[in-house]
Amino acid sequence: MRGPDYRLDGFEPASGAVEGDFLSATQWDDMYTELAAHHTADDSYLLFYDRAAIWDDVPGSAEYVGMHIQRDSAEGTFAFDSARQPTVPFTQNWLSNRGCPPEAIELGAVPGPRPADALTSQVEDRLRANPGGRYTLLEDYTHNPGTFRDGVEVNALVHDAHPDSAERPYRLFLEETAPSLDTYTVREGAFTSAEAADAWLRARDTPLPLAPAPARDPVDRRAAAALTRTTTSVTASTQPSLPGITAAPGTVHARSRGLA
Repeated sequence: MRGPDYRLDGFEPASGAVEGDFLSATQWDDMYTELAAHHTADDSYLLFYDRAAIWDDVPGSAEYVGMHIQRDSAEGTFAFDSARQPTVPFTQNWLSNRGCPPEAIELGAVPGPRPADALTSQVEDRLRANPGGRYTLLEDYTHNPGTFRDGVEVNALVHDAHPDSAERPYRLFLEETAPSLDTYTVREGAFTSAEAADAWLRARDTPLPLAPAPARDPVDRRAAAALTRTTTSVTASTQPSLPGITAAPGTVHARSRGLA
């Protein structure tokens, strides 16, 4: 199977390090499903779903890949950067932070699960924009059993620097895809510490402690009631500990999960 078109005909890596990193990032790119791409004369921005991530040696590996390629036509060389991200909005934000116009990396008519409700779309829009760089990604974990009997769960822990979140600045974004792979929901939990978020993930004995609705993005009562019923079937044994207070570097439709 042919891999993605990186538009690098006639270009050489800018250094040995670039060559090694690029070969490592694209070694199994025949397993990449391209969800979105934006190309200019000098830059390419690519968003992939990695169908092989489920077999990664590291449990819970993120399934989405963002890639930014920079071409130097005068020198005939290229540089690149890539990163795994837990969900589509996180990947879109990563690409936007590297100069991609947000509207250029929107997903087209890609087969896959769709947002189950308006709240899911609202939360995703906020993560995609990450206004003011308020969210710093600390840790994420993807639970994908690879069967049609179970759904897929992705949890991403972030630190929220917005003043309104000062009392509970640790936010857990929980994405749950139905076993049918037709729809998914995203919910935002609020915690006082990373340890508290970890404790909730392990116990799952109370509803997700929801973040207050943004003042300018009110949630109606029926939607709020739906949020309070958020539960998950992922057991504690599949969920590793989340990190402590120190943040690791990170940033913060249709998807392709389940495509052959």
